[in-house]
Amino acid sequence: MIRQLALRDEILLQVEKPARYIGNETGSIMKEITPETIRFAMCFPDVYEIGMSHLGIQILYGMLNGYDDVWCERVYSPWPDLDQMMRRDKIPLFALESQDAVKSFDFLGMTLQYEMCYTNILQILDLAGIPLLAKDRREDDPIVIGGGPCAYNPEPIADFFDLFYIGEGETRYRDLLDLYQANRAQGGSREAFLLEAARLPGIYAPAFYEVVYYNDGTIRDFYPVREGVPERIEKELVMDLSHAVYPENPVVPFIKVTQDRVVLEIQRGCIRGCRFCQAGQLYRPVRERDVDMLKKYALTMLKNTGHEEISLSSLSSSDYSALEELVNYLIDVCGREHINISLPSLRIDAFSLDVMSKVQDVRKSSLTFAPEAGSQRLRDVINKGLTEEVILEGARQAFAGGWSRVKLYFMLGLPTETPDDIRAIAVLANQIAATYYDTVPKEKRTGKCQIVASTSFFVPKPFTPFQWAPQCTKEQFLEKAYMTRSAITEQLNQKSIKYNWHEADASVLEGVMARGDRRVGQVILKAYEKGCFFDAWGEYYKNDLWLEAFRECGLDIAFYTTRERSLDEILPWDFIDCGVTKEYLKREWNRALLEECTPNCRVSCQGCGAARYGGGVCVEEKGAAHGNEN
Repeated sequence: MIRQLALRDEILLQVEKPARYIGNETGSIMKEITPETIRFAMCFPDVYEIGMSHLGIQILYGMLNGYDDVWCERVYSPWPDLDQMMRRDKIPLFALESQDAVKSFDFLGMTLQYEMCYTNILQILDLAGIPLLAKDRREDDPIVIGGGPCAYNPEPIADFFDLFYIGEGETRYRDLLDLYQANRAQGGSREAFLLEAARLPGIYAPAFYEVVYYNDGTIRDFYPVREGVPERIEKELVMDLSHAVYPENPVVPFIKVTQDRVVLEIQRGCIRGCRFCQAGQLYRPVRERDVDMLKKYALTMLKNTGHEEISLSSLSSSDYSALEELVNYLIDVCGREHINISLPSLRIDAFSLDVMSKVQDVRKSSLTFAPEAGSQRLRDVINKGLTEEVILEGARQAFAGGWSRVKLYFMLGLPTETPDDIRAIAVLANQIAATYYDTVPKEKRTGKCQIVASTSFFVPKPFTPFQWAPQCTKEQFLEKAYMTRSAITEQLNQKSIKYNWHEADASVLEGVMARGDRRVGQVILKAYEKGCFFDAWGEYYKNDLWLEAFRECGLDIAFYTTRERSLDEILPWDFIDCGVTKEYLKREWNRALLEECTPNCRVSCQGCGAARYGGGVCVEEKGAAHGNEN
């Protein structure tokens, strides 16, 4: 097919990184269009470099293009420089492969990975010429569907979407596309298709549900308003990951992107049960990919892409049962080909350090520990399952192995946090620095050790035991950051410790979006109209405009953030079944308040409700459990 670029040369020469917009990369898929073709624009509502690094889109891109009657193309948010030119010259948003206008597609699918991209959703719709509100869309507008972790509380953005896909994308898209094909063949209306789609498992159509509020702003009722539309929507899940679709020939970008490497997803889910972690609950039960399948895919993907690095992806790589076998295989293969191996999400123990010393240049790389809290008391509250002894022993082994740089990640504002817990961050960082000087003799040191302690601000998320917890105000967050900084300056090894902290304004807004209800949508719309987008990027985040939008819509930020919620309140996301029960989450919240730890899934079943899926870690044979249980 003849392909003409959507942007003229003079525009491409004026924008930063024109390769973001031209498509035609190795691995991208071109197809001939027939009357039967369903055209699907798959969008990551952020800049190309971020979107191209997302494994989920690569998986769905490969799966959808594997269907003869579907052509899936990619769309990303134009960077502000191009955004301005497209509006000025009235250039409609286009898909990368064909360069055709997104408005001419049948579907616009958006992956919702983080709350701070919500105004970019409106940027995409606006530039594409698609009405921002679903209720204003006409018969020839694309069906706008959202998926990903933020779809587990879709309510703040419900007004902008026709459908949401709840859960893992590999299972239900074929059924949805068949419904669309049949409806199109019969000359059916847009609404008729949406109503049929709403009856499919895992699909939520916001237009067919009503919310009623009490005078105090809490939800009184939430119910379907059409016959046959389910009251509760259960997440979709792939139980056999080893035979599920996986991208053997992923798209290779022309420019450097955030994750410029082959990504090998070794498992989904996590056995650990950290109480702040949403992904650890949403992706239960833990399911592993077969090690032989991973070996085969690793070779194929490296060959097809020419990448010089491979990364093992999972929430907790150390818990993958065949990690040693897989890593030794990769070290052998990649060593011969001079390919780097990246191993994120490892627990720092003797095996991990041994592996990392084989695959990293120890002199250049830093090790990452995520204690999340400085004190043992608070680590027990969040069920982190890491003791001070384990952290310091890991540091000692690392320093003995030649590392001298350590990154430490903590959260401020966790439930029940006290000033002592905050000061404990500085004390722990100091102890780790002291461990270096105790472990490495003077003559073997290459200078000071470098400890970088970073704190993010805690944001309570849906479907976690902390979904009921109050969030701190901006002022409280900043006070905690200053307290951490001054505690670090009091330490003996302060010169070896560097301290960073996150933006407090953005954390508060993220808290509103994470636990917001349908009324928050009007604020998002208002903020976008005032010029807010790319809110995840500090240089473009405009807090004053957001505060104006809340005031003009008459919504109180504190209602969504600092308010204490009762355990029997109806939460905006309660109509979704994420696989773990509310009773389990309540039990874990109460255990947190009692400072009690819960063992991980391989030590004993937590009774979370995920065993009903009949697979993964829930049915592993006793005795097959393994690994570091710290």
